[in-house]
Amino acid sequence: MNVKLAAILALMPFAATAQGFSGLGTEADEAFAVPAPNPSFSFPADHGAHPDYRIEWWYLTANLSGPDGTPYGLQWTLFRTALAPGEAEGWASPQIWFAHAAVTTAEAHFATERFARGGIGQAGVEVAPFRVWIDEWALEGPDFDTLTLRAGGPEFAYDMALSAQGPLVFHGDKGFSVKSSEGQASYYYSQPFYEIEGTLTLPSGDIPVTGAAWLDREWSSQPLSERQSGWDWFSLSFESGAKMMGFQLRQTDEADFSAATWIAPDGTTTALPDGALVATPLKVSEVGGRAVPTTWHVRLPERGLDVTVKALNPNAWMDLSIPYWEGPVTIEGSHKGRGYLEMTGYE
Repeated sequence: MNVKLAAILALMPFAATAQGFSGLGTEADEAFAVPAPNPSFSFPADHGAHPDYRIEWWYLTANLSGPDGTPYGLQWTLFRTALAPGEAEGWASPQIWFAHAAVTTAEAHFATERFARGGIGQAGVEVAPFRVWIDEWALEGPDFDTLTLRAGGPEFAYDMALSAQGPLVFHGDKGFSVKSSEGQASYYYSQPFYEIEGTLTLPSGDIPVTGAAWLDREWSSQPLSERQSGWDWFSLSFESGAKMMGFQLRQTDEADFSAATWIAPDGTTTALPDGALVATPLKVSEVGGRAVPTTWHVRLPERGLDVTVKALNPNAWMDLSIPYWEGPVTIEGSHKGRGYLEMTGYE
């Protein structure tokens, strides 16, 4: 890392808590834009960056299987965080980029990260054709529906092809996703219908894999309340073809705040309000000296969902500059399937 980039990163709110996850729970400068109800999205433009908002991400997870049925998980995320709203050329750009890449097996978890300064071509987003990149890592294609993904670290790499088999999904009220009783919110949509195939490269060698991937797009300036200590986020895909996105935000002084989106096989969505999703830890694992829930009882009574969600590998800790837990899960109970779980704020 060059000295100038290190100095800039030192100014960023990188703390090992949910509040430090790019400053999600800290009050934003009033100069930043704030999400408002009744959004109007425009594509492909909104697949790109929104530099007037403080934080943003392109977040891909995938449940994969090898030729013998062995399960794997894959994550790739590009984050954008701003020191000030707007964009400028060269080092005058206030935008900072960082990315995470990971692969999870039942026995191992591999993760690595990259950092980049905006304005100098090291990282960024283009909408037509679509390209999201940092250094040689890239998620790109002729459009948002047909993509390739390449990334890797010292012990792993992946080269994947993705093809969307369903529509975009908008969470909350048509993409306006409320995150607290105080009204903090983000703009949030997903493409949860990717088919994915390609090659994982692990210490044991190359493995051809196929599976399903889910890409989240979200941006805001202060999506969390300062009273929220962390979150538990589930993306679940069921054998029936239905899917569910759900999260609960743990609060320090009152009941947790939750929300969910039920996604029918054809992409039709139903937004479920605070309290509809009930997620209760069943098993806590010691992960890097931390107590982290790795088996959950997840219920969504309005949809008859009553399942146990279990980590493929309890040790899927992202031991990076911003540490958190992220990994693939299995689903058993009223619905069966696979998915992904992200948890922050467990220290």
